Amino acid sequence: MMGLWGIRVFMAAVALILAAPLVVIAGVALNEGRVLHFPPRGFSLQWFADILRDSGWSNALFNSLSIAALSATLAVSIALPLAYFLWRWRVRYAAALYTLGTAPFVLPPVISALGFLAFWATVGLYGNYVTVVISHAIFFVTLPMVTISLGFQSIDRGLVEAAATMGATPGQIFRSVIFPLVRPYIVSGFAFAFVLSLNEYIVAYMVAGFTVETLPIKIFNSLRYGYTPVMAAVAVVFVAVALLVFGLIARFGNLPRLLGALQGRET
Repeated sequence: MMGLWGIRVFMAAVALILAAPLVVIAGVALNEGRVLHFPPRGFSLQWFADILRDSGWSNALFNSLSIAALSATLAVSIALPLAYFLWRWRVRYAAALYTLGTAPFVLPPVISALGFLAFWATVGLYGNYVTVVISHAIFFVTLPMVTISLGFQSIDRGLVEAAATMGATPGQIFRSVIFPLVRPYIVSGFAFAFVLSLNEYIVAYMVAGFTVETLPIKIFNSLRYGYTPVMAAVAVVFVAVALLVFGLIARFGNLPRLLGALQGRET
């Protein structure tokens, strides 16, 4: 009995430690005055409104959301056929291809960012919006690659063989048998890539930090002019978007399975 209470106390302490920074940031964002103070002095939502009213912050918000959506889509578009190929044909160099697909995220972000910077500067495309999208897609392709690969591994190959025996073409098998089973994992990979791209700073700054301003870059650039509660409001928005994305996944699917937990073979 004491052991159970000890575990509960420990988990409560961990939850408190994790939640404390979020509570402080949320409180700072509600300050009525232009100060970073906790507990907040007064109550105001004007700093959240300033994100949309101020053209600098609103443009940064649009850049972050659009880059995150496009790069996550591109990352899934790269990961899906690659994961399918490795699962379907089991080639000898599968391990090398899988390692290549996961390498960008395994390397330190600074190393990857420097590589992107050197490449885009060499080809004359440094500072372009598209380069940020492509760089984020390559950097975060590991996430959909891993989750989609887990999805393919959970498929019973007997289903594919049965469909082929019934006369289904490879395209029909993929559309009617394989894709519905891996779709939750595709959504999971997209969500991971979207949320992390939204918050990513180093790669975006190295690739186009002076011309394409995302919200993380905007926050760091604004630090030169002093601290304001707008920055805390942006941080709250980041957390809210992440909770919304994964909350929708939890609402319409099995969240542990979508996050990659194999709960048995799917049939």
